[in-house]
Amino acid sequence: MSSFSPNKTLYCDSGMDVAHCTLDGNADAVEFCPHSSFSNVLAASTYTLLEGDQPSRSGSLSIFNVNADNCSLELLHRVDTAGIFDIKWSPVGPTASPLLAQADADGCIRVHALEHSSNGAEGQYLKERCGSKISSSMCLCLDWNPSATSISVGHSDGSISILSAGESHLEVQNQWEAHEFELWATSFDTHQPHLVYTGSDDCKFSCWDLRDTPTKAFHNTKAHKMGVCCIAKCPNDPYKLLTGSYDEHLRVWDIRSISKPTNETSICLGGGVWRIKPHPSVFDVVLAACMHNGFAIVRVKDDDTAEVVETYDKHSSLAYGADWQRGDSSHEDKRKRYAVATCSFYDRLLRIWIPETDI
Repeated sequence: MSSFSPNKTLYCDSGMDVAHCTLDGNADAVEFCPHSSFSNVLAASTYTLLEGDQPSRSGSLSIFNVNADNCSLELLHRVDTAGIFDIKWSPVGPTASPLLAQADADGCIRVHALEHSSNGAEGQYLKERCGSKISSSMCLCLDWNPSATSISVGHSDGSISILSAGESHLEVQNQWEAHEFELWATSFDTHQPHLVYTGSDDCKFSCWDLRDTPTKAFHNTKAHKMGVCCIAKCPNDPYKLLTGSYDEHLRVWDIRSISKPTNETSICLGGGVWRIKPHPSVFDVVLAACMHNGFAIVRVKDDDTAEVVETYDKHSSLAYGADWQRGDSSHEDKRKRYAVATCSFYDRLLRIWIPETDI
């Protein structure tokens, strides 16, 4: 079921705060479209557990038009779904139009195309292109490979699936038991896309080589004191990778030796590090969602030390979703301050803001 109703709960803010709104469910992920022609488009997902004799997990997927210069946050389209744990846009380049994939509580992966309205109305909407139930367990996280031909998916039973992503279908290519407990993080290596990283509630951080039969490249069991929540490759450095954990630490890894990665440094962010997003053009800066401690902007220096340069505490619930808005690279102003989208769970709050720090 989908709807095209204007959002009545949009509020313009002042100062570093641009705008905010309340979503229709518990907010857990926000993703700005990375394709330059659609850098104004923001996707947001929700997951709401309705308890009782027959518990249900419902959700929604919404897209917004964001214009930080005009303090504008406009709902374009909303789709009712099963409860969503993760969303990701397809990478820039491989696909003619942006695709948005969702991982949901029904064990399904669904891929939506971003379409233009054809009835004379301005704006975009989502049209489901393909979907598949790939597991009896819940789909918790996903990632596209750089060519947008494969999707990795982490499951609540600790397994991982590798899907081939065709024009109108998804097909499971590989599926194996990767971890003992919930697999919250999966990430393709953008420089070596035959490698996939995973992190889990079993406190383990692993890498898998997909050539031939998937084999374990490494399995780190000691660095994280609690579950691994997120993994991100540094976009400009083929040997640097970041992990976030429930133990409140952001860790910087040197993966030059893929069989034995080195934990170069770590920084405590005061809350479980649920999501990390590298800055689109300032590659030593990352945005982190820190669960019970709001959001943080962290600089990872060349000597691999890290420092918090700014925090944001305008949310009153679990900080789960965070992303940077990209600029149009064809005429991007390097002095521009990038807008940020953040969301929090129980208060269902989505906020757009601009960092005060001159990053």
